[in-house]
Amino acid sequence: MAKAAGNPAQYSSDRAIWAEAMRGVTPLRGRSPPPLPPAPQNAGTPPLRPSLSGAGEATPDKIERFAGIDRANAERLKRGLHPIEARLDLHGLTQAEAHRELTEFVEASYHSGRRCLLVITGRGLGPEGPGVLKSAVPRWLAEVRTRRRILAISAAQPRHGGPGALYVLLRRQR
Repeated sequence: MAKAAGNPAQYSSDRAIWAEAMRGVTPLRGRSPPPLPPAPQNAGTPPLRPSLSGAGEATPDKIERFAGIDRANAERLKRGLHPIEARLDLHGLTQAEAHRELTEFVEASYHSGRRCLLVITGRGLGPEGPGVLKSAVPRWLAEVRTRRRILAISAAQPRHGGPGALYVLLRRQR
């Protein structure tokens, strides 16, 4: 089935094609037929920039890029080659404390002219899945107040905390 590239008319056509293709298909014994794919929430409005929240975390092979960062700098960030100019360890803080500390840390670092930050969330592996802070920090960094200061975010390399830490590359102060 062709991807709906943000055009509602195209999506309707794709659904019709899918329904036609599945009309003569008999499901395997004990299984129901596959449902039609759900209609996208905002089929006509593609996002303007990547979301930091995505799945709730950055992965070592996934970098969140924004307008203004070139591929070479993105790769340097992903590989942990930018010099880390400041660190914030959120271990032991409540969500409210961590959110406040993170926001103030990004603002202060930006105004101090720092470029590359390391934010340590901890892995937070527990019976309920990833830790609260590990899941929340990418969402907090995506908030308008903080996002405007950020150029890119990537999961840290193992020597800097691996899956329990993030690199945050700040924009240059103007």
